[in-house]
Amino acid sequence: MSSKTFPSTATPPKPDAHPVKDVRHGIERVDEYAWMRADNWQEVLRDPSLLAPEIRAHLEAENAYEKALMEDTEALQKTLVAEMRGRIKEDDTSVPAKDGPFAYGGGFRTGGEYPRFFRTPREGGEEEVLLDGDVEAEGKSYFRLGGADHSPDHSQLLWGHDDKGSELYTLSIRDLATGRDLEETVAETGGSGEWDAAGKGFFYTRLDANHRPSKVFYHAVGTAPEADRLVYEEADPGFFVSVSSSRLNDWIYISAHDHETAECRLVPAGDPSAAPRLVLPRQTNLQYDLEEGGDVFFILTNADDAKDFKIVTAPVSAPSRENWQDLVPHEPGRLILSIMAFSGFLVRLERKDGLPRIVVRARASGEEHTIAFDEEAYSLGLHGSYEYDTDTLRFSYSSMTTPEQVFDYDMRTRKRTLLKTQEVPSGHDPEDYVTRRLMAPAGDGELVPISLVHRKGLALDGSAPCLLYGYGAYGMAIPASFNTNCLSLVDRGFVYAIAHIRGGKEKGYTWYEDGKREKKINSFTDFIACARHLVAEGYTSHDRIVAEGGSAGGMLMGAVANMAPDAFGGIVAAVPFVDVLNTMLDDTLPLTPPEWPEWGNPIALRSDYDTIAAYSPYDNVGEKPYPPILALAGLTDPRVTYWEPAKWVARLRQRGTGTNPVLLRTNLDAGHAGASGRFTRLEEKALTYAFVLKVTGNV
Repeated sequence: MSSKTFPSTATPPKPDAHPVKDVRHGIERVDEYAWMRADNWQEVLRDPSLLAPEIRAHLEAENAYEKALMEDTEALQKTLVAEMRGRIKEDDTSVPAKDGPFAYGGGFRTGGEYPRFFRTPREGGEEEVLLDGDVEAEGKSYFRLGGADHSPDHSQLLWGHDDKGSELYTLSIRDLATGRDLEETVAETGGSGEWDAAGKGFFYTRLDANHRPSKVFYHAVGTAPEADRLVYEEADPGFFVSVSSSRLNDWIYISAHDHETAECRLVPAGDPSAAPRLVLPRQTNLQYDLEEGGDVFFILTNADDAKDFKIVTAPVSAPSRENWQDLVPHEPGRLILSIMAFSGFLVRLERKDGLPRIVVRARASGEEHTIAFDEEAYSLGLHGSYEYDTDTLRFSYSSMTTPEQVFDYDMRTRKRTLLKTQEVPSGHDPEDYVTRRLMAPAGDGELVPISLVHRKGLALDGSAPCLLYGYGAYGMAIPASFNTNCLSLVDRGFVYAIAHIRGGKEKGYTWYEDGKREKKINSFTDFIACARHLVAEGYTSHDRIVAEGGSAGGMLMGAVANMAPDAFGGIVAAVPFVDVLNTMLDDTLPLTPPEWPEWGNPIALRSDYDTIAAYSPYDNVGEKPYPPILALAGLTDPRVTYWEPAKWVARLRQRGTGTNPVLLRTNLDAGHAGASGRFTRLEEKALTYAFVLKVTGNV
């Protein structure tokens, strides 16, 4: 890739270096850009205007430099936005889900940026709009809706919103008879709540000063939020707390968990003042999750060395572990992802051989059957249900060539009814595309799945450009689902590929374990192996591959840039977690203690320090030629703080050799998820794609 693609007249920012020394385990490190971390970062999350002027000036200078180097693509970006918008059905609406006398749904109006929520009579009829996101967002530079949940008696709507991008949500209560919100609001919450059985109040999580959901409160409707009752407080700074409820509205579940361990408490939804009842005390690496099935709980757990999880049952009256009975035994290599219980059936979503499948089990007989699909690579999703006493299961299916389809499935007759197919207004013919599943050999003999899509008739002579996406962390599996945006590249001759590297759970729980902590290096070498395999198979060439990843996938981008810069013609790193060592050494940051099970605790253990120091992208920037890099950040991001990509970009310019540009774009009005509107988000994606097209010479 030649730097001649970019104008040579623009001068990149040259931030001052103010070396700060840090000594841990007898090892000294120097961070010359530590000053970019605002001392008042917690206040900045709540009020971005409080950012120190010198830091804001630097971020604005970086934005100006990025704009100058990408200025010649502005017309292209507008074209890309128009293309991507043309594939979106602007007045798209979900298939309403039935609940008692109503059916509830959501969707967008033509031209609308934000969703609206509505209900109709149960069997159809006129829509009653309950909440209009576009109306609520008026006058706000950022707006994101949280949960929107109707009360059991259908008279109220509990809904949340964030207008900073800091993921501090305010909860409001709407009287559905009048359409007006009550005066009381609950601030700095996790974004949603769970109603009690009578609809007289709700349970919710509140975030602490370090942005951790650490407390569960109960709010009685009509009372001052300051008087809300504390239901549960989690003392361990490494654990998050969440609240959910059963489909029968019988139970409130309070879960305390990190990435490896779970602990659940129960509160009767009909008696919200009852003390939470502990199901099973936490045991390191033991996970369990409850699903109510009338007089029994179905429990998804990894107990008894069930690494890929099994399903047990326990009486609702006595769900402690001594009463657990195996129902669906552990099967190595078959990862059970989630379960749903109905009066007559138990449904599980699982993954085997890298592909998802839905298995339906008749509760009375134990007979099981699998809902079958034909394509090489595809994605499935369970849509949930408000109702328990039903034979109908709703699920979605898509592939990299097939738009999403929503089905109702009669679990008794096994009849599949297509309710909706995702519309692509500008047109889409799946027959024009090819989706494939490849297996890339890793250095240690493992085979790494790759899902890809390209136009039919593509010549496998190495000439095609390629966008290779990766994540590889937290056990998150990246689905091979339909993506209308990437068609703007595919229709220009690109191969769009997803590397299902270790750190996800695509091939079971071991696939996750082999890509974390002391084995994290596998995620990076897997991704590089995927790039090399695509070249070996004739799909592309190394100078034609642009790598893309965000958040923990952005860390992947930083690591592979250091390890194999010659393997890629460009890199896009969105909100990249690149300052791993400094962040994991700072236990005052929002996510640091809860992240130690994933990455290791370098404060406590020298071995963890050494592991992270060996790959942390910021710490390993070297004197080598890097490919062109575009980094994207959000000022109010509580997950990957803005200073991580800012510091990384500064050091890449300081230490890297060669003349390829390194760009940073910081959204000064948004956080981790980027722009909040569905169309404004397309502008960020258009910038990314314009960069990809530019560095591959396709502009």
